[in-house]
Order: sequence, then structure tokens, then C-alpha cells
Amino acid sequence: MTFRLLAAGAAVSLSVWPLAAQSDDIRTPQYAALDPVVVTPTLTSRTTDASLSSVTVVDEQTLREQQPVDMTDLLRGQPGVDTSGNGSYGKNASVFIRGTSSDATLLLVDGVRLRSATAGSPAWQYLPPQMMQRVEIVRGPRGSLYGADAVGGVVQVFTRDQGTWLNAGAGNFGTWNLGAGTSFSHDGTTATVGLNRFDTDGTELRENSEDRGYDNTAGIAKLSHQFGDKGSVGVFGFRTEGNTEYEGSTPDDQRDIDYMLQVAGLKGDVWLTDSWQVKALISEAKDESEDFDDGQSNGIFDTRTRTANLQNVFVVGNHQFILGGEYLGDQITSDNDYDETRRDNKAVFGQALLTFGALDLQGSLRHDDNDAYGSKVTGAAAVGYKLDKAHRIRASYGTAFKAPTFNDLYFPDSPPFYYSNPDLLPESSETGELGMRGQYSAWYWDAAFYRTNIEDLISYDASRGSSFNVNKATVEGAELAMGLDWQQWRVQLAFSALKPEDEETGNIIARRAQRMGRLDVDRRIGDFSLGGTASFQGHRYNDAANTQRLSGYGLLDLRAGWQFAENWTTRVIVENVLDKEYTTARNFSGWDYLNAGRSVMVSLDYDIR
Repeated sequence: MTFRLLAAGAAVSLSVWPLAAQSDDIRTPQYAALDPVVVTPTLTSRTTDASLSSVTVVDEQTLREQQPVDMTDLLRGQPGVDTSGNGSYGKNASVFIRGTSSDATLLLVDGVRLRSATAGSPAWQYLPPQMMQRVEIVRGPRGSLYGADAVGGVVQVFTRDQGTWLNAGAGNFGTWNLGAGTSFSHDGTTATVGLNRFDTDGTELRENSEDRGYDNTAGIAKLSHQFGDKGSVGVFGFRTEGNTEYEGSTPDDQRDIDYMLQVAGLKGDVWLTDSWQVKALISEAKDESEDFDDGQSNGIFDTRTRTANLQNVFVVGNHQFILGGEYLGDQITSDNDYDETRRDNKAVFGQALLTFGALDLQGSLRHDDNDAYGSKVTGAAAVGYKLDKAHRIRASYGTAFKAPTFNDLYFPDSPPFYYSNPDLLPESSETGELGMRGQYSAWYWDAAFYRTNIEDLISYDASRGSSFNVNKATVEGAELAMGLDWQQWRVQLAFSALKPEDEETGNIIARRAQRMGRLDVDRRIGDFSLGGTASFQGHRYNDAANTQRLSGYGLLDLRAGWQFAENWTTRVIVENVLDKEYTTARNFSGWDYLNAGRSVMVSLDYDIR
């Protein structure tokens, strides 16, 4: 498969290079949209091309035009990203980057790590895109910068902090949304506040059942001050909470979850000299949920994570060096009697970003010491070379690890569902990647090939009586991304092919698709805009034995907008236009989780800068 992927990628690269050579590579204003500045891959501000990473940015214009309902709508079909879920509208969702597990992808909200320390995975389904300004999706290991769980990559969400906005919308399935916010600045001080409410009656999650509803109330608050060019200080907070109904063991069961996600922090930076900057972040994140069965509480699982991060950035000519340290403390609260309810992690890390003309070199190293599972050292190295003004090749190698969760280590014995094992080791990985990018005035292309080896996969087998480290897995794949911003056209294309394989059995890892793609096309015509998104995911297997095959599917979404007055726009968005019936997960009882059919949303937006 590696040979086929490399051959296909090489053919694509060679076919577009002659066309690129004829393109004007003078940088124009829209160039910034094609090669945006990102901070997640290297902890510093660099263009996507210069970061030597595989990065996708979902910018504010895309978020406002497409108005995704949840994170799976936003992430589905992006390069290297696969999604799976137990139905639409706030139901349990998984995000697999480059074939790794959902809890092996790190989620950051305004720089703060957010996830459940008991389940391990972030609650992707509860994040409201209406409150987002941009999203950076970094593919590939980042353990040497962020520590545990950045195996497949890092997704960082930046909440809104610009302008004044108002949004009101309604659609079928009893769905409505209302949001408003404002941001203002004066003498270096900037403040932002915003609120959003989303509510839906939902749809059936299984045949001949009831609609399962979902509601989400979210808010943001930020206050910062810039001290000229010497530094800044700020406080920020984000909170989302609500209720989601889900399917029980029978169609008549009334099961639901009250949830709350929250991040809050104090951050600052100061230039001590012309070449030495100090950055600090003190934060707290919460992931709380309570399960109900016919109105009676059935379990509480709350996580509180407190973090202190300090970075020293040194600038020496064209080079940058970062030295830092981090403390992270997890504490859980549950009505289950866990053997341990807290753990601390201390880390030191360093990074060098070197530039020698057309040659770029990057290296990073991190040491984590966790009082639950011991020490772990991760590292990464990357090299990039500009062949000419428009083309750069890159190669990288990195290691990462996924920490065992509190459920893996300490969950009380409750046969036959779960046995914990306090002696579990973290999963570890190593990834090699080769990529090339063409960057021009009105368009770009980016191709990457990678292989990830994972050891000490955490598995469970009732016959063994506990969780254990045994499996090895490999993921090899290729990605192609292309983008166009020309006159009134905006186009984004992504295609991914991968093989996530369990080496012990030779089977495809459960619930992973091997092919996925996405095409976004938007066109502005005077005061009107038209657009659409076509996405597909190949077949997957619901079980490790590969006996339960779930068919692949394709979706078509269409949208139109009319700016009928200054700062005022009305939009209509039709998702799943062809009313496709599809599933990405099967219940252990044997029935498929159903996703929403055709949906229509009409909205009115006011946005001023």
C-alpha cells in the first residue's frame, strides 16, 4: 500500500508542478488566506508553509458562511481527519486524526487543554462552532511540545474576539439558534463578551424510536491589555453547558446527560530584552457530566485540570529557541469509588527553530514525569528546504504517547464491563513524514506521506480480567490538500488514504475509514454568495474482528447568502441535500445509530468590524 500511495502522490505532485511553474508567485492580499499564520505547530507565529507541518486552518469566513452545527460537521473530511458518532446533534462523537484513537488527539481551547480524564477523549460533540473564530488542525505527533495525547495531532479552537455580531436562525427538527456578542478596544485594553443558545428536538437515533433532543448554552468573556510593544496581560473564560438525550437499551428508555465544559485562564507575556520574551499561562479546565435514567441520577464523572505553563523565547538572528516548563494536575469527582482521584504531571521542554537561507531545521525535546505512570521522553525533528520561491519539501520524525485514563488505571471492578489495571504503561508512537508544498499567489497544494508505529496499545479482554498493554498498530497513509482564492472564488479540496492496521491480527482498526475526502466551493456574485460542500467517507468496520462492515457514504450540503444591507446577511443552508441515510457506529446490541436526514436552516446575521 505504501508504494501505491507514494506513486499516486508523486503523480499528483508532478502533474501540478508544471502548472505551478507558470503561475505568478507574487504575494497578493489573498495570499494570507492560503498561507495563514499558525501558532499550534511550533508554539510561535509562523506561516503554514514555514511551520514544516501538515496544518489545516478553518478561518472565520468559512465558519460564518458554512455555519456548522457541531465539530463533526466542521472536521468531517478535512485532510487526515475521520469522524464517527452515535447520531446527530450533541451525541457522542469521535475524531480520528491519521487513524489514531479519539483520545490520542489533543484538544486546546484558547491554549487550554480540555478533555475528560476518566474517558480520555474530549467531548467534541458539545463544542459550539457559533462561538469559534478559527480552528487550527495540526496532523502528526506533537508530544515533544504538548506532552500526553498529542499522538495523531492537535486541534486548537480560538473563540471569538473581534467585532459585534448577532445571529438568529431556525430550521426543521425544531432547531433554533440565537447568539450575540461584542468586542471593543480603547487605549490598548480589549474586552469581549458573547452568548449563544442552540436548541433542537433532534432526530431518531434508531429505527422506530423517539426523537432525541439537545440544547447548548455557551458564553465567552475576555479582558486584556497591551503595554505597547513590551508585553500584554489578559484573563479569559469559555463555558458551554446543556443537556443531550440518547438511546437506552430499549426504544422506550428515557436517558439523558447534563454536561458542562469550561476553560478559564490568566495569561501574559513580556519582552525582558530585545531578544528574550517570557510567556506564562495559568489555567483551569472542567469537563463535567451527570447521566440520568428516567430522571434518576445514574453517575457523575467530573474532571478538573489545573495547568501552569512558562515559556522563555529567545531570538538570535533568524533563529528562535524556546525553553519551558509545565505543571498539570488532574482531579476527578465521581460517585464511583476510584482507587485514585488525582494525579500530577511535571514537564520541561525545549525547541530550536533554525533558518539558514532556504534551509529550515527544527528540533524539540520534552520530559514528562507523572506520578501515576512514571516518566516519558518525547522528541521531534524536522527539516525543510525551499526549492524556489513557490516550492518547499519537508521531512519530519516525532515520538508521542497517550496516557492511560483514570478508567484504565483505577475504575472499580464491575464485571463484565470493565477491569482496571494500575500497572498499565502509556501507549507510545513514532511517526515519519515526507511532504511537499506549492504556494502561489492565488492557490496552493500540499501533499504528505506518513507512517506511524504504535506500541503498548491499551486493550481489554474479559478473559484476561483486566486492561493490558499488548497490541501493536501501524498507520500508513497519504494526504493531498489544495486551495484556491481567486477573484470571487474560494475552493478547498482534501483527499486522504490510509491503512490503520492492528499488527497482531492484520485487521483494520475498528471504526476507521480508509478513504475520505471533501470539496468546498464558494462563489460571490455581487451581494449574493453561493456555495456547497461535498464530502465522503469510505466503509469501516464496527468491530476489531472486521466482521461488522458499515458502508461508506457521501454527503452534499448547499448554501446561499444575500447581503441585503450593510453588515446584514441572510443565509439558507441545506445539509444532506440528498437525504442520505448513513451510519458510522453500531450499538453493541446490533442496531445502527442513525444520523439526521435532510436539514434546512435559515438565519439572519449582523456582523460589524
